[in-house]
Amino acid sequence: MNTDDLSWRVEEACLAAWPAAETRLADGWRFRRSGGTTKRTNSANPTLKASKDSKIIAEAERFYRARGQTCIFRIPSIANALDGELEKVGYRREGETLTLLANGIAVKEGPHDVTLTAKPTPEWLAARHRLNVSVRSDQSIYDHMLSLITSPQCFAAVHHEAEIAAVAYGVSHQGLLVLESVVTDKRLRNQGLGRSAVSALMRWAEKAGAAQACLQVVADNTPAIALYRRLGFTEELYRYHYRIGA
Repeated sequence: MNTDDLSWRVEEACLAAWPAAETRLADGWRFRRSGGTTKRTNSANPTLKASKDSKIIAEAERFYRARGQTCIFRIPSIANALDGELEKVGYRREGETLTLLANGIAVKEGPHDVTLTAKPTPEWLAARHRLNVSVRSDQSIYDHMLSLITSPQCFAAVHHEAEIAAVAYGVSHQGLLVLESVVTDKRLRNQGLGRSAVSALMRWAEKAGAAQACLQVVADNTPAIALYRRLGFTEELYRYHYRIGA
């Protein structure tokens, strides 16, 4: 399998691990909408067969305008043909995210005990929202998003004293583990809690038949990138950014 094929497999797996409440296909583009502030599920995303015709911009604008939302395009470096045209018509660029791959998911056990569940418990959800400092409206959207995942999934929680201090979840999709929502209590960082959660999910995925793992991380999150590289995520497949309309 060449790098492009692998990148598209990872792209599909990442979308499956973070599904949108509504998706419309148009000329090889997925118009995804969930509401709230997250751009991943409120943006136009290209598929391998995405149209390069600038007419798709007007079609996406109609879709999002009808739903009272700003039109946003998510532009991966593996499908960036529209990027220049979007800039030309006034779409501002925002953010940059890396897509990292671990070729092999056998990792050493982390230093902390980890609780794994097949579904997010109320305690797990409450901890994630507390640690991520989520606004209430986004919390319900996130909870609904998790209920839409159809691939095998696992939720990890690391306790410190009487409360959950780190969480993460993983989705196994066509032989790939996708890691999502890795967050640790900021008062307890650099103590291995996040590493324990991630390594537990990687061991779960290995038993479920996954051979590789992937994740997406904001490009300027240096501490997280350093953690993931220590866990074997040493290959950068592609990046993406957003183009946001007026």
